Amino acid sequence: MSTPARKHRKQVHLAVQLPAIHNVTVWSDPRSRSQIAFESFAALARTAERGLFDFFFLAEGLRLREHKGELYEYDVAGRPENLTVLAALAAVTDRLGLAATVNATFNEPYDVARRIASLDHLSGGRAAWNVVTSFDAFTGENFRRGGFLAEADRYTRAAEFLDVTRRLWDSWADDDVRPDPARGHFVRADAGRFAHTGPHFDVSGRFTTPRPPQGHPVVIQAGESDAGREFAAADADVIFSKHNRLDVARAFYADVKRRLAAYGRTHDELKILPTATAVVADTDAEAAAYADEITRAQVGPETAIAHLEAVWGRDLSAYDPDGPLPDVDPDPDALVLRGHSIFRTGRAETARRWRALAEERDLSIRELVIEVHGGQNFVGSPRTVADALDHFVQTDGADGFILVPHLTPHGLDDFVDRVVPLLQEKGVFRTAYTGTTLRDHLGLGPAPTRRQEGAAS
Repeated sequence: MSTPARKHRKQVHLAVQLPAIHNVTVWSDPRSRSQIAFESFAALARTAERGLFDFFFLAEGLRLREHKGELYEYDVAGRPENLTVLAALAAVTDRLGLAATVNATFNEPYDVARRIASLDHLSGGRAAWNVVTSFDAFTGENFRRGGFLAEADRYTRAAEFLDVTRRLWDSWADDDVRPDPARGHFVRADAGRFAHTGPHFDVSGRFTTPRPPQGHPVVIQAGESDAGREFAAADADVIFSKHNRLDVARAFYADVKRRLAAYGRTHDELKILPTATAVVADTDAEAAAYADEITRAQVGPETAIAHLEAVWGRDLSAYDPDGPLPDVDPDPDALVLRGHSIFRTGRAETARRWRALAEERDLSIRELVIEVHGGQNFVGSPRTVADALDHFVQTDGADGFILVPHLTPHGLDDFVDRVVPLLQEKGVFRTAYTGTTLRDHLGLGPAPTRRQEGAAS
């Protein structure tokens, strides 16, 4: 009797984000190092490359958040600009992908295309761009544009922004650099010529930077709305997801993947990577105790009250974070936390759900905030974490994860040293890099050499 064929096991994709926002970093921990010094970035990137991760990711906001008119200091503030850091990291890494958030609302396609292409050249084909949009006039004040863009238009601008950027990359062919000393020619005569006219951009001229090594650097997107999911299905190579509870993650995964066919794309052309944390110790019990310690450090008393105030739209500093929720109703028109997208809409419904959960579970303010915004995802011994992470991927909850360690820069060490070897033992994670570009690591295949309609439209 023949043995049934073993079902194909998906390969797990792993990336790391150097934490900065959403109270993930415990920067006050004595084991944390500088949140700004280059060596912190370099140390984490080297660890990720030692662990054979796909890429290193830096998030970024364009304005410091404010809470009740004061700087929101529970976030990390003062980080250097993303692409500048990644250009420096290109010199101290060899294979690791380098991904940066760059805003499509308060930038211009020509400049972004040039900066991303330059990073791709400097790194030998390892650049990625996380395309984000901004919704608020608060951020716009930094650019003298006010609100600048109606929220309903932000994805249409982003889609056109990305289209123009790709046209700029495509304005050079792969063989346009043709040094010919005898004739005195360096590039093809028509290299870099482009033109685009659309609702948001009317640009034409010559692009300065030759075609990136990847053709099109990897495009990442993080939208959760229906419009964001559609944008990702049409144009992204990777989508960040916040869904790391398996049942919800499976539904999100299935929904986004089913949308690909409408754009002539296959299931494997878009990787879905939720952000997640991993807490590893010798035993499950030790890991659980450590995870609780981390969570309570991330959601301290001040943070718990600040999160509640963001939803309630009121000053709640007189309330005990270890006591019950306030008996006052939220003020739906007041905004006490500015520059944070998570608490800006649907706050009345959020407050209703939070109050119901707190009453059902008899939770204090701090316990409630930990329940809804805290907690660690993969907790246990190395074997427990490896098994849980692999199960999540094999059952189509994700294609992998972007790990967010709570300590900078050594929070990834235990995972790389103790969990990665077990994933390799399972046959679901690489034992060596087999390609040189980020597109290789992600299994995306090469970008088109040039669009059929040419560089101009």
